[in-house]
Amino acid sequence: MMLRRFLTLTLISLPAIHALSPAPTFAAEPQRPNVLMIAVDDLNHWVGYLGRNRQAMTPNIDRLAAQGTSFTRSYCAAPVCNPSRAALMSGLRPYVTGVYGNNDDWRPVVGRELPLTSAFRNAGYYVAGAGKIYHEAYKRPGEWDDYLKDSGTDPQPTGDKGVGGIRFGVVDANDEDLREWKIVQYGIDELQKKHDKPFFLAIGLHKPHMPWFVPRKYFDMHPLDEIQVPPTIENDLADIPPAGVKMAKPEGDHRQMVESGRWKEAIQAYLAAASYADAMIGRLLDELEKSPYCDNTIVVLWGDHGWHLGEKEHWRKFALWEEATRAPLIWRVPGVTKPGSVSERTVDFMSIYPTLTDLAGIDKPSHVEANSIRPLLVDAKAEWTTPAVTTHEEGNHAVSTEGWRYIRYANGDEELYDETADPYEWKNLANDAKYAEQKAAIAKHLPTTNKPDLSSGPDGNGKKQVAGGGKNRSRKQQRKERALQ
Repeated sequence: MMLRRFLTLTLISLPAIHALSPAPTFAAEPQRPNVLMIAVDDLNHWVGYLGRNRQAMTPNIDRLAAQGTSFTRSYCAAPVCNPSRAALMSGLRPYVTGVYGNNDDWRPVVGRELPLTSAFRNAGYYVAGAGKIYHEAYKRPGEWDDYLKDSGTDPQPTGDKGVGGIRFGVVDANDEDLREWKIVQYGIDELQKKHDKPFFLAIGLHKPHMPWFVPRKYFDMHPLDEIQVPPTIENDLADIPPAGVKMAKPEGDHRQMVESGRWKEAIQAYLAAASYADAMIGRLLDELEKSPYCDNTIVVLWGDHGWHLGEKEHWRKFALWEEATRAPLIWRVPGVTKPGSVSERTVDFMSIYPTLTDLAGIDKPSHVEANSIRPLLVDAKAEWTTPAVTTHEEGNHAVSTEGWRYIRYANGDEELYDETADPYEWKNLANDAKYAEQKAAIAKHLPTTNKPDLSSGPDGNGKKQVAGGGKNRSRKQQRKERALQ
């Protein structure tokens, strides 16, 4: 289908109605673009088009990448669900709001007029959504014109359910028995409606967030005897400072997984869950492509953060390394992006808010710090010097530039990696004098202020642990957080 150009004014000259009248002219209303935003929970860079793990099978995500502009170095604002999503949707970074963990309620510190949804509603858009856009413990229904109230629950395996806290297993169910089906069906139904004004439609998938419970056919797509564990080295954490090791928790998930002998099974399950999510994305894209909205709809797909599956002796997110912070970002913008274009520029997901408002012709709200990456959508190789900044807990930050990652923990511990020569971050260069100048240049991009964790305020219990010298949540809060993960 040919893509119609949008956001243009066409001046139409009418012929004379009669000989005595001049030919009148009028300006047509610009056709404002619709938005389809697809959020995928815990989807790391194990997708086909990125090539990080050749075992990944994500043909529909790859199809979208082939239709627009994909980013190879795109990073989250925080490697935890709640702060990542609150930051992306509000335009305010974690170190500005104090929202660092899954138990930090962002609503008291993010006014109703600030979120991305409000910007579009105020501009006259119909705003609807389903699934996980914000962390589901905290919702503000008034931000939406309509939102799927209940997507149901997923079936459970009848047998084994994984290793310790890493939960996985086959479910005796069909695709439509999982809640993702209902979430995507909501999006399909919206695309089948006749809308009298532009729409902003947000669809949030839970998979591949744990538990990795999906139908057997998705496990069969990834035969266990063909599964390979990610590249690792012995004593990977030997040059990592104490603050980083504490985040990795190698004696927890990783030790259990290695001792169980089921590392490959866990990887198979993650890949299966990602393939299931991809199939649901395919349903949504199929409907868009046959709808009358296709040529006037911006599509943006993002993962809220990455995920470790044993790299650096770590599982889950909750770290500042590459695996925990890098996730897919794809834009398909009719009349702007070129099919199959790939940008190797470093960006973070804080750019999504201002880019969407820019593309829709909406003024960027004054509180939004980040800038639109529209220049990179027009030309994937355009110059771009703004680094990506990721924050995990109070005072711990990673700065990613083209080819480098610098981490500074709240207690001053440091890590520095040459991502070109060392993509799995096996050699910490922070203490090598040869790289002092490089380290200092990147460090200039670190935040200069860090708002205290909301949990330490008058509404928090005030009980804190120290992680790298920074503030952390209490043990009780951490247990609650784990239950939501």
